[in-house]
Amino acid sequence: MIVKILKKSATFKAVRYNTGKVEKDRGELLLVKNFGVLQGLEDLRPQDYINYLEAVSARSTRTKYPQFHVAISTKGRAHSKEELSDIAQQWMDGMGYGDQPYLLIYHKDTANNHLHVVSTRVGRDGKKISDRYEKLRAYRVLNQVMGEGEKQAVTGHLQKALAYSFSTRAQFMMILEAKGYVLTLKDGAYAISKDGRELASLEASKVDERIKTREKDKGRVGQIRTIIERYRTVHDPSPNASEAGYTSVLAKFLHEKLGLQVLFHVRDDKPPYGYTLIDHSGKAVYKGGEIMPLAEFIAPMQTREGQQPGFTATENVNTKQMDAPENAETTSGRFWENDTIPDDKPSGDTAISDDGQRQEPQPQIHPDTDPGFVLPTIDINISDDIDDEAILGRNRRRKQKARTNTR
Repeated sequence: MIVKILKKSATFKAVRYNTGKVEKDRGELLLVKNFGVLQGLEDLRPQDYINYLEAVSARSTRTKYPQFHVAISTKGRAHSKEELSDIAQQWMDGMGYGDQPYLLIYHKDTANNHLHVVSTRVGRDGKKISDRYEKLRAYRVLNQVMGEGEKQAVTGHLQKALAYSFSTRAQFMMILEAKGYVLTLKDGAYAISKDGRELASLEASKVDERIKTREKDKGRVGQIRTIIERYRTVHDPSPNASEAGYTSVLAKFLHEKLGLQVLFHVRDDKPPYGYTLIDHSGKAVYKGGEIMPLAEFIAPMQTREGQQPGFTATENVNTKQMDAPENAETTSGRFWENDTIPDDKPSGDTAISDDGQRQEPQPQIHPDTDPGFVLPTIDINISDDIDDEAILGRNRRRKQKARTNTR
């Protein structure tokens, strides 16, 4: 977890920077706190927040740089926006800003989940809030917040993980590793750690008991396959390397919009040899071969002979292959190295209609509720899928660590 106090400013330009992210759908306003009567109004403009912060700051004529702008980031997706919001509020309390007016804005346009806090350094009594040893205190307070909050959080994450349906110990471990935890098996129990601190332990027998109760939902498998077939026509399925491991435009879309998290398995510096899919909506974990073979999952649509974008694999189409739409670009990297984050280019996602014309994307469908959602008949063959418990368990013992991106 990283906290960075950004550059001082005589104006509250950070408000417009962050609300600009929201307007471009690259951010989300999570919290407006201590803004008095403004919080009861609707359709507020960025200037309304700025005016309020300036009015509070005007009580001190000696404070030249009243803006207080902070970024708090987690590694990858280890913490959700809700968790980051709780952490930020506790951190503001610890830093002496709990009663100040402030905004929490979540950013979703980088590889690391993070949010920004914008407030004023001037208190309502007209005195400047102490900035003595500010950077040192920032981490001291953050460590205190994390130490108290993480032990409570790991208990909840363990309960949720055990509620999933999974077929191997490795799959159970991946659920928690996706949350940023490291699991080590010793003397029949898992030691669960984060950031080098052991937070909890779990008897392996409880995991084995859950494995015995697993019943694969074939209907849900069909729904997931149909979802992938539908959205791979407009989101590039080709895997590419990133700081957090291999991913793809399609994998990011499935995770962020539909709760289907794809974890590619790699060995050394070679391309992915398999994948696992965590269905957070259906509370289940599947080996990739149970959904569709890796080669089919990552194959660009234009390489499939006789298949037209917009049709599923179960349909026979004998028309000429059309060009797939250009893929949307995404930004990634460590936002805290600079005070601003480069904007993404506009997305080029479109859909292809039956007559070959480009059209705007259709509203997303939910396979559980949409009466028009038809499930294909699927012949599932997982004989070629590598056994992740045998292979990955051996790798863990050899390297003495768990790696999410190697499963």
